[in-house]
Amino acid sequence: MVKIKTKFVCQECGCEAPKWLGKCPECNEWNTFVEEVYEKKRGTIVSSEYSASEIKKLMDVAVEEEERESTNINELNRVLGGGIVKGSLILVGGDPGIGKSTLLIQVANNISNKGLKVLYISGEESAKQIKIRSDRLKIKSNELYILPETNMEIITKKIEDLKPDMLIVDSIQTVYSSDISSAPGSVSQVREITSRLMKLSKSKEMTTFIVGHVTKQGAIAGPRVLEHMVDTVLYFEGERHHSYRVLRAVKNRFGSTNEIGIFEMRNLGLVEVKNPSEMLLSGRPLNSSGSVVVPSIEGTRPMLIEVQALVSQTSFGMPRRVATGIDYNRVVLMIAVLEKKTGLQMQNCDTYINVIGGLQIKEPAVDLGVICSIAASFKDKTIDSKTVVIGEVGLTGELRTISFIEKRIKEAQKLGFKRAVIPKSNLKGLSNNNDMEIIGVSSVEEALDIVLGG
Repeated sequence: MVKIKTKFVCQECGCEAPKWLGKCPECNEWNTFVEEVYEKKRGTIVSSEYSASEIKKLMDVAVEEEERESTNINELNRVLGGGIVKGSLILVGGDPGIGKSTLLIQVANNISNKGLKVLYISGEESAKQIKIRSDRLKIKSNELYILPETNMEIITKKIEDLKPDMLIVDSIQTVYSSDISSAPGSVSQVREITSRLMKLSKSKEMTTFIVGHVTKQGAIAGPRVLEHMVDTVLYFEGERHHSYRVLRAVKNRFGSTNEIGIFEMRNLGLVEVKNPSEMLLSGRPLNSSGSVVVPSIEGTRPMLIEVQALVSQTSFGMPRRVATGIDYNRVVLMIAVLEKKTGLQMQNCDTYINVIGGLQIKEPAVDLGVICSIAASFKDKTIDSKTVVIGEVGLTGELRTISFIEKRIKEAQKLGFKRAVIPKSNLKGLSNNNDMEIIGVSSVEEALDIVLGG
């Protein structure tokens, strides 16, 4: 017996309700509930297919190292943890036009040139449109197949016939199953399609890439369970109107989630940036107040980033605080420490902080760089262009120990910097370096006296 019923599902978080609600009680979003039809089956029977699994001791389970296939793109291999694992399900998200489809068709070309079959399923572009884009990217491969289709039943049949080694679905919000009455892109459709793709990937050891649309807040559209079901979640960051892109892994069952890959968008597609520090510092002003270089760590990679600050007299009763590329609350906290410990009166000044290159820096080791750039702009003093500063600042103005100090200093030395201001506690165990002057400081006041000359 099958009974047809309807329910209302939030399109943001997947919350279900028996009737329509104006505001979702889970995610607090408005007007996100959509009516969907579902079947309620009575008298469910446990299928015999579940009897194949057996209980085993953990110590008796044999473990083999995962076989990884290189994408021939070093930056992507770094983010994935060394390459593509067979049978993995990878979700790629990002803003429209940022380069998701471009990167995946380049990966498809590299994999197919090794003699492996790659099936590219497009629900948004026709075969001619994909061909035009592939010609622009100089893609030529005899093992790259395309299928403009959105019906999951037809897609499954084509996969059974072709038996590809890699599958690319662009995008998951356009594919639908005729077994579900809701519209493509709804919570029920996305959940069902992802579940079927996961079963196909695991049973056939076929690597699957899924392209996911994002919401206005930058999160992948659809239910949160979508990110839980896949093995890896990759996010493209950066402005679509700028040439540089950052690929970051926010979930990875086969590698680290701290690594990032940096690409540059050109006419021939996405090109990996081999020296991010040199790229990020290109065009840096040498004799301008409010600019300082900070060695940052993203995963295992050291990068030199430029932090700029602009302090100006406010025209309103309430001063503005604007932060780009760094946490706003952290900037406000650093301004409060600066006022308390150095006596700078900034209550009548607007403060703007910007991390050059479109990167999002979250580590607290850039605190000292933020404070030095704000103080330099406030006093209209320049910081030596061959000096780097690094350190986490506490609420009492002290500098705390940071990690990977050796890597940061070596990266700065490689690009010609001559002096580094670091926390004094990091001097212990640091190898002597005659080519670079290393100065240890214990407070914000000491750091500013050295960097700004008193």
